[in-house]
Amino acid sequence: MRERTFVMLKPDAVQRCLMGNIVSRLENRGLKTVAMKFLVLSEAQAAEHYAEHVGKPFYPGLLEYIRSGPVLAMVWEGDNAVNVARQVMGDTRPFEAGPGTVRGDFGLEIGRNIVHGADKVESAQREMAIYFSPEELVNWTRIDDKWLYE
Repeated sequence: MRERTFVMLKPDAVQRCLMGNIVSRLENRGLKTVAMKFLVLSEAQAAEHYAEHVGKPFYPGLLEYIRSGPVLAMVWEGDNAVNVARQVMGDTRPFEAGPGTVRGDFGLEIGRNIVHGADKVESAQREMAIYFSPEELVNWTRIDDKWLYE
């Protein structure tokens, strides 16, 4: 089923110059970029993004970290995009992520796990709206779609 998902490369991915590698992994799995934005999150964006963690002991540190440097916010599209992106990323805990996944190959700690990805379509829609207006989402057809999808 064709769907869209939200993925964010966190400040550690940017600082370690892993952006191109991670984008390539998502493209190689057949996902296509619909939107991409390089930015430093505002306090409001960070708070809205992590609203479900308000009141948890790690919340202040989470906000401080996600705002500590630039991030790359992206929207990806493809069949089962949420699940495909999560497979590429690997387990949230890098020490449990499999080899060949972003977190398994590059992550060392849960607090520096390289990438955020929506866990379901509804989360993806909520997160996309934090960073992108509908006009910023580009509709286009990949030339190789016929070779990727039945």
